[in-house]
Amino acid sequence: MAIIETRGIWLTTTDSKVLRSKQRIAEAMDLLAETGFNVVFPVVWNKAVTQYPSQTMQQTFGVEIDPLCVGRDPLEEVVVEARRVGLKVIPWFEYGFASSYNLNGGILLQKKPEWAARDCKGNLLKKNGFEWLNALDSQVQEFLLNLVLEVVKNYDVDGVQGDDRFPALPSEGGYDQVTLARYHQQFNHNPPQNPKNRQWLQWRADILTEFLARLYREVKAVNPNLLVAIAPNVYDWAFQEYLQDSPTWLKRGIVDLIQPQIYRRDFRSYQAIADKLVTQQFTDATLPKLAPGILMKLGSYCISPEYLVQAIEYNRQLGIQGEVFFFYEGLRENNNALAKVLRNGLYAQSASFPNFSDLSRNGVSNKRSSSILQGVARFLRNF
Repeated sequence: MAIIETRGIWLTTTDSKVLRSKQRIAEAMDLLAETGFNVVFPVVWNKAVTQYPSQTMQQTFGVEIDPLCVGRDPLEEVVVEARRVGLKVIPWFEYGFASSYNLNGGILLQKKPEWAARDCKGNLLKKNGFEWLNALDSQVQEFLLNLVLEVVKNYDVDGVQGDDRFPALPSEGGYDQVTLARYHQQFNHNPPQNPKNRQWLQWRADILTEFLARLYREVKAVNPNLLVAIAPNVYDWAFQEYLQDSPTWLKRGIVDLIQPQIYRRDFRSYQAIADKLVTQQFTDATLPKLAPGILMKLGSYCISPEYLVQAIEYNRQLGIQGEVFFFYEGLRENNNALAKVLRNGLYAQSASFPNFSDLSRNGVSNKRSSSILQGVARFLRNF
């Protein structure tokens, strides 16, 4: 029986040189295809620059592309090389509504100070080192939407991906004058000083959900087969901390593929979150959209072969048909050790990327039980 599952990996510019040359990109696509992957998520937006020539950036900020890429188009190179070996390409807008990292807002807020997100003291919103654009502001939303639309209009891609910063805003934000006035107009009083007030959290999260709904509509208007993927943090933490209301996104049908970042460094922790996702947050109709994010490498950490295999096997037991790994360089550690584990094991048989357009059109209520049975059968065969 043909295997249908999401086997994805992120391509970064942080701690990686894979996007620095066409030759490296070609080598990476060869390795991924040989290993059994079927989709790549190359970064196209981070550190206030794009990995493709952007008219939106040129017109708004006078910087067409990442200075390290002048004279090249890394996104186009990824598309060409991925297509050569049969991989899907879903560009990843990594920084989303973040403006900079420990740069006091960087170039974006130097040129557009009115775009800054503000905390309850009126200071530039900063969380975990990141300074933020005001994701609730219509001009800021328009800017990010334009980045997304120029990619789907100009490149032969299979969709676009947001993450824990897109759509997102740290819940300490929303205290800029425009948002305060908007809230006051609706409720006739100011929002609470406590940023974690549930009603205040929901009101701001709803604005981000409406933005995602608009992005979904406009991407589908370009091509209904394009996918909108999001890799949020895990709910409900993501809602409390970053206003990401992923259950509502699923209920409203405004995300095609969702990759919650289950970035845990031991299998038991991963297992507990995966259990919660399947039993509490996903239904028969939405489970086929789930392909969790698994942490393969970060700094000096690299996932063990045992944990890697356990996580994939457990996903299939639960009826989860796929995963996406962060990030590519983890496959290359120790002479491609993890790539060999996948190629010779759970990814040995090639898998077709799911047709999410068919899933959304035809309904998927009967697919969960069969996928669980397939997963259990495969698990027993490999045991």
